[in-house]
Amino acid sequence: MMRIVVVCGAGASSTFAALRIRRAAEARGIAVDVRAAGEQTLADALDGADALLVGVHLVPRLDALEQLATAASVPVAVLPGETRALDGDAALDLAIAIIGARA
Repeated sequence: MMRIVVVCGAGASSTFAALRIRRAAEARGIAVDVRAAGEQTLADALDGADALLVGVHLVPRLDALEQLATAASVPVAVLPGETRALDGDAALDLAIAIIGARA
């Protein structure tokens, strides 16, 4: 099972994104565990994760987020566009791509 973490500032918009990614995975028959996290809970959320997807509004803090992810050996990608309006299929494809690139 693939484990994806979606992070936004406080965790609210990442919850919307996680739901859309879950729905996209379910429609494709892909086993996935998608979790939403805020910046404050990210270090714990990365434990056992396969991919970290970052809300575009966090790009100014991307270096710090990448450091946390690198310490946990988790590849990172920035989600395209506004997290609340996220296309779940595109985000799932992005996660699959960065997981595949790591392998």
